[in-house]
Amino acid sequence: MKTAAVAALGADLPIFAFSHCRDVIAAVTKAGGVGVLGAAWMTPEELEMSIEWIENEVGDKPFGVDLVFPGTSIDVEKSPDEYLAAIPEDYMSFVSGMLDQAGVADLSEQDRRDFMIENAQKMAMTNKKSRDQLDVSLGRSSVKLIVGALGVTPSYVVNEAHAKGVQVGALVGSGRHAAKQRDAGVDLLVAQGTEAGGSVGSVASMVLWPQVVEAARGVPVLAAGGVSRGSHLLAALSLGCQGVWLGSLWLGTVEGELSEEMRERLYRAESEDAVIARVMTGKQGRMLSTEYVKNWNAPDAPAPLTWPMQSILNGYSYKRAERGRNLDYWTYAVGQVVGDMKGTTTVRREIERMLNEYGDALESLMEVAEAE
Repeated sequence: MKTAAVAALGADLPIFAFSHCRDVIAAVTKAGGVGVLGAAWMTPEELEMSIEWIENEVGDKPFGVDLVFPGTSIDVEKSPDEYLAAIPEDYMSFVSGMLDQAGVADLSEQDRRDFMIENAQKMAMTNKKSRDQLDVSLGRSSVKLIVGALGVTPSYVVNEAHAKGVQVGALVGSGRHAAKQRDAGVDLLVAQGTEAGGSVGSVASMVLWPQVVEAARGVPVLAAGGVSRGSHLLAALSLGCQGVWLGSLWLGTVEGELSEEMRERLYRAESEDAVIARVMTGKQGRMLSTEYVKNWNAPDAPAPLTWPMQSILNGYSYKRAERGRNLDYWTYAVGQVVGDMKGTTTVRREIERMLNEYGDALESLMEVAEAE
């Protein structure tokens, strides 16, 4: 199971874990996988503290950082006040009216403003912020992998990372995207099928993975989107991938970033409840279907704002729903594997389960081959 991509990073298992939660990253890394911290929303100071904490937990085991490199489209720095002023009043009225009608308690005017300013600072992903985050990440020798989650990876990212001996990965949703990232010089591709949570394309994993492997022309590929079982790992390796990339699965663990009440909502969901919409960020993404999502998708609802304005607007509603303990008006990015989440678990337990299932699936496959 120690594929070339895994060996190159010095890990033991072909299991890569994306999470916004440093506890998940540390637990997966200590278990032999490669944790990749989703850090796009963090300030550089928060990122440095998180990396230092992970270092202290995992020792010399390899882990990575996932960042957003927005390209030339977001060059102008704006203050949080400017972002808030750019939210149309009718959009604020739509969200407030929805929550008022549902009986969700409102925040005080000062609390709402304070939270939205803080949220705007985190959600506004600019070139300066991504460069500062990259500098922090490459300034720590413990970080072995930088993954870009939006668009073609800029040449400065590849060059600066390689100068530090750090590998560069990129998420892709088509063979065409894979070819562009390969030409950009990345070391690792994550082929993310539409079953995944968060921003997704439209091609299913079983079709996408071999297409990306072919387009990669030797660049190692990780399989993502709908991965939660050991048999999925076996399938990914069989299709030419060198490991799997999991994100949604960790949301159901006690180490994850969600509260117990939020995890319970996931445990009650089925795979059909992970739907595609533009509600969360303004971009196509998969998330838990709730009353909030349904209201945004109603015929008389306004079209979601563009990124990052929709994310900034949603922060207010999510905070209000969380404080009002009404998660019908909250949602979270999660993939179709939500249907496999049925109760409280831990990162280590999930990894052990997957490895046992992998062994069982491989044994079954060998029995079929021998029977023939």
